[in-house]
Amino acid sequence: MLEYVIIGNSAGGIGAAEAIRQVDQEGHITIISDEPYPAYSRPAISEVLARERTPDRILYRSKEFYQRLGIRALLGTEAVRIDFSGYMVELADGQRVSWDRLLLATGGTPIVPPIEGRSLPGVYTFTRLADALALDQRLSPGQRVVVVGGGLIGMSVSDALVKRGVRVTIVELMNRILGTLLDPEGSAMAEAAARQAGVEVITGHTVQRILANNQDNVCGVVLDDGRQITCQAVIVAIGVRPRLDLVAGSPVNVGRGIRVNSRMETNVPHVYACGDVAEAYDLIADAPRVVPIWPTAYLGGRVAGLNMAGRPAEYPGNAPMNSLKYFGLQIISGGVPTATGEGDEELKHNTPNGYRKVILRDGRIIGAIFVGDIDRAGIILGLMRERIDVSSFKEKLVAKDFGLGHLPA
Repeated sequence: MLEYVIIGNSAGGIGAAEAIRQVDQEGHITIISDEPYPAYSRPAISEVLARERTPDRILYRSKEFYQRLGIRALLGTEAVRIDFSGYMVELADGQRVSWDRLLLATGGTPIVPPIEGRSLPGVYTFTRLADALALDQRLSPGQRVVVVGGGLIGMSVSDALVKRGVRVTIVELMNRILGTLLDPEGSAMAEAAARQAGVEVITGHTVQRILANNQDNVCGVVLDDGRQITCQAVIVAIGVRPRLDLVAGSPVNVGRGIRVNSRMETNVPHVYACGDVAEAYDLIADAPRVVPIWPTAYLGGRVAGLNMAGRPAEYPGNAPMNSLKYFGLQIISGGVPTATGEGDEELKHNTPNGYRKVILRDGRIIGAIFVGDIDRAGIILGLMRERIDVSSFKEKLVAKDFGLGHLPA
């Protein structure tokens, strides 16, 4: 009887556990997580902060999930060391858990630059439910909060703060917000929506220092150009990096993330990785990449779980995609946001409600942006994911009436 150990209790870990149990009904499955909560939807923590949903309403699986699948869940206990030769995981509370098959689904850790004052009370990150709950206790209407970072996390938390009646200033180092997902035109639309909601947006600058009052609580920030902004909290929302501490100095092959093959297996036999910590094959880049996206993590976890349980499966590759709704503006993007190679072609169309763009290379879609008007975006992203040659009908791709009827038989 095999011992399966999964470190991580988010999308990838849950996908793996379900796949394992689909194949092996007898093996022992242990999930280890330093968070005390049952599996929940990380993208939904902003809804908890906005008080649109309670923590119980963002659970990824029911509370009975672990018992129903016969999973031992060691929640609120951190894995601190892996003995790869002895097939053992050591936990912070002193427990030792043996494994025959190991999955590393440890996710990402927030990027916090060396800003002076970053350890003060009132400075937060925003990647976990605990972050949302801590912020919820601190906030009151009319306060000013500075959000460092205008990417996915920064926009998500800013939208929630506005719904709580908090005044928000976004400080983004790039010259535009959502710069890794959108082109300049799309970013301008997103910024306009944020400003219309009352958000102050400062681009091309960053926070150099966080100020404290006499009680050592946050009272403001100083930007790199000397400007000072009074605030009651700071949220560092720059992004995440793969959490690699458990494999540091180990035999596991690491680049930007843990390198895996098409079976999601590392170079160490019987050790797998998935989700935000793994470098898996990217269809658009045609190379391994870290793609911290929820559906990709679940799919990678399923592939890993099937292989761990002895059923061969291959990861089909991911195509980065995001679906957002901030400040009432719906955005869907996938692949690359702008043409980068010689011969790349951009097709654009402005509509009364928004903007559409498709990027082609060698007759295939490598990127798409839909801002405001997202109708039919799913068809476009499907064509991109399946790497369909769209040369014969490319002019129709951004048309308002584009649909399945335009596809060749």
